[in-house]
Amino acid sequence: MAAARRPLIWDLPTRAVHWTLAVLVPFSWWSATHSHLPWHRLSGYTILGLLAFRLGWGIWGPETARFSRFLAGPKRVRAYLGGRFSRFVGHNPLGGWSVVAMLAALCLQVSLGLFSIDVDSLQPGPLARFLSFDDARAVAHVHHFVFWVVVALIALHLAAIAVYAARGRNLVAPMLSGRGEIPEGASAPRPAPLWRAIVIALAAVALAWFVGHGLRVTPAPASPISGLDS
Repeated sequence: MAAARRPLIWDLPTRAVHWTLAVLVPFSWWSATHSHLPWHRLSGYTILGLLAFRLGWGIWGPETARFSRFLAGPKRVRAYLGGRFSRFVGHNPLGGWSVVAMLAALCLQVSLGLFSIDVDSLQPGPLARFLSFDDARAVAHVHHFVFWVVVALIALHLAAIAVYAARGRNLVAPMLSGRGEIPEGASAPRPAPLWRAIVIALAAVALAWFVGHGLRVTPAPASPISGLDS
């Protein structure tokens, strides 16, 4: 039986990334479908920075945020399912792979957006200059398709939350407050120092800025992609 202790399970940076992505993904869809492409680009750059931070945090962050801590092999996943969803501190073996799938899909989606261009050539991605117009348009079509893969993963995520809720497990509240119950005898996860979060965040911002400026440190020329003026 789970103990009544409610230590900090999810640190603030992990929660901040989670909920900011939950807002920016639908905002990116809305801004694209309503032709607010400058906002769409800004949202994409922000998501890029968040993903870069989360990947770094998954290596050097606290225990519950680390990929090495929650990624499990097929045997552990089957044992978890066969054990009728026993409790874990942080992500369970199935949820860990759900996180990886979501991050991978978002990384792919953002990467494609960087090389995409709109049909009028007015709002190219910062890296579209490395492609011809036709190739950048083809990437844009894949970018649109991958978005629906992200939507499908979100739907699965919400379905899993509903399944756990039906089993008496509230997964939303701990991601809001950071605190949750842990199995009796288990220790609270070790946090990561604040300076490490600051360093990773600064690196993520620098990466997003550099990529958003087309891998340049000087202003871009007038023509955004090769062959556009020909």
